[in-house]
Amino acid sequence: MTVPSAGRVTRGPNRAAADAMFLLENGARMDQKTFHSLYKRTPEGFRAQLIGGIVYVSCSRTTTRHGSAPARAVYWLCLFAADTPGLVVMDRITNLLGEECEPEPDASLFVLPQFGGQVRTSRDGFLSGPAELVVEVANTSRSIELGAKKRAYDHAGVREYVVVLARERSVVWFARSEAGFAEMAAGADGLFRSAVFPGLWLDPRGLFSPTTRPLTTAVKQGLASPEHTAFVADLQARRAARRGKKTKPGGMKPPRKSK
Repeated sequence: MTVPSAGRVTRGPNRAAADAMFLLENGARMDQKTFHSLYKRTPEGFRAQLIGGIVYVSCSRTTTRHGSAPARAVYWLCLFAADTPGLVVMDRITNLLGEECEPEPDASLFVLPQFGGQVRTSRDGFLSGPAELVVEVANTSRSIELGAKKRAYDHAGVREYVVVLARERSVVWFARSEAGFAEMAAGADGLFRSAVFPGLWLDPRGLFSPTTRPLTTAVKQGLASPEHTAFVADLQARRAARRGKKTKPGGMKPPRKSK
């Protein structure tokens, strides 16, 4: 699956791009279709998101505290996905999430459709539908990540939402319940364990420490766990079942007759 961030003009701002950036101001209210149309006209480097029908324009300045955490989060997810079939990791990908939401999460982990995942690719090539797990890094935007974005991801159907609090050097992990997102506590050993991706373990110290060793160690332990082995078997079974459906009689179109 190949999906782009919002395909936008690569040259300097022209009149159309300038008009689009003017309309995409902080606090502006619009629906997703209007936002998407305007956002595609903006130049590279301009970053905005639509959350709950409200436009949020990102600051171009990034501190070292915020800048390293997204990279660590992507690294953590990639370590896990590399040894787990059917998973894809993306960072800051444009994500279409309904009539009032188009975020660009710092990191996403999702299951491919052929393995039973819930995301799809839209007609114009963008990621559509909720990823199973989303990571956002909060520095000055703590209230947005724990407020508007949390509500939006919950409403859209994201199954797990991880917020990395850069200033506090801590993690808040939410998992879906019948009543919506519920905060999940770390284990007695200080590790978070995903309920959606068995074997995905996180040592939050590794997101802020000088080395990635805590992240790597926790992921390796999770990958060696019995629950990860069972999860891999389940993913492979889902894939086989979907292949079987396609080959059942009546499940595929008959081949064209040659002349």
